[in-house]
Amino acid sequence: MAELRVEVVSVEEKIWSGQASILIARTTEGELAVLPGHTPLLGELVDPGEVRVRTAEGEHQWTVHGGFLSVTGDGVSVLAETVSTADGAPAGQY
Repeated sequence: MAELRVEVVSVEEKIWSGQASILIARTTEGELAVLPGHTPLLGELVDPGEVRVRTAEGEHQWTVHGGFLSVTGDGVSVLAETVSTADGAPAGQY
């Protein structure tokens, strides 16, 4: 099965990076699911918004405040002002 290279980054630190089967995020244009081979795009994330990444080990979920989602031929990057876990704690590094 094809995988997608994902990076989740805040202004202060890298939060998570790895291989995923899908990334789901809410942009100002609506909810977006990114699969391997997705067409390149740049989207503005809603503030606050949710980003979910599904991997072979399970699902990671964060709340993001501000920022962008960039899909390229190399994968997808989430560049947010701040990132916290679903319970509101700072995300920290994985």
